[in-house]
Amino acid sequence: MVDNKHQWKAWAYLAPALILLSIFSFYPLINTFRIAFLNGYNGLAIIGGETFTFGFENFKTVINYSDFRVCLKNTLLLCVITVPISTTLALLIAVALNAIKPLQKFFQTVFFLPYVTNSIAIGMVFNVMFTRVGAGDIIQTAGIMNNIIEFFGGQSINWVNPGSSWTANMIVVCSYIVWNALPFKILVLLGGLQTVNKQYYQAAKIDGTSKFRTFMRITVPLLSPMIAYVVITSFIGGFKEYSSIVGIFGESMGPNGQMNTIVGYVYDMLPKSNVGNAAAAALLLFGIILIVTALNFYVSKKKVHY
Repeated sequence: MVDNKHQWKAWAYLAPALILLSIFSFYPLINTFRIAFLNGYNGLAIIGGETFTFGFENFKTVINYSDFRVCLKNTLLLCVITVPISTTLALLIAVALNAIKPLQKFFQTVFFLPYVTNSIAIGMVFNVMFTRVGAGDIIQTAGIMNNIIEFFGGQSINWVNPGSSWTANMIVVCSYIVWNALPFKILVLLGGLQTVNKQYYQAAKIDGTSKFRTFMRITVPLLSPMIAYVVITSFIGGFKEYSSIVGIFGESMGPNGQMNTIVGYVYDMLPKSNVGNAAAAALLLFGIILIVTALNFYVSKKKVHY
């Protein structure tokens, strides 16, 4: 405990951080809530003295806007598809890395590299991997992924070029998100594995328990706190997905904007001075994340073993 006489010193040390948080975090958050409920809010108009009534028109406009429903569908699908796949792959890779001894540190470094690489740069690399280059019917290069498909006897697919389908775009984006999400999850799960008491595995080996049963009955339950953590953070990150799509498709967010997300919708509204709609969409996203996080915590209480 800090002596009451010296508490002012503690507050003095905290003051710079609290001031910055107040200016750049707390105030913008509170202001976003306020703007979302001001019908037709326009930042330029308010300078001229115009007033706005309190209501829910911004939310009605956003919900009834067809492009927002597309953004909501894309955002939900990205989370539902990528979170289970990336978490499962990360768990399997972490178990494999924990089991090997030669070159373990090397492989840990290799798997961690995407985490320290700029997401836009990675998106550009994925764009090159899936892009077909050519004019008309003459294709100079079908892209690395299409070359692999053709090598095994398949036909090249228009993944990201103009005219590509929504399904092809979604496969590319999901592949990128899964690959980019693996390093952090592997790091967390591998750290958890290295703290597991080896006596559990020795007892299972003496009893002749199969590796699969050992994995399901020992590894997964003991790692459940870490698994719950990466699932919750993955859903939060998935709902805020934006940079990966910009990295792959640019600001167009796919052909005709068909891969846009809720965060992308918010950015689209800001240059058009539709700040009220942007704030309402951001608040809806906040509500969705809050509900999904609460559900994850509820499930975690029943399934997580501490």
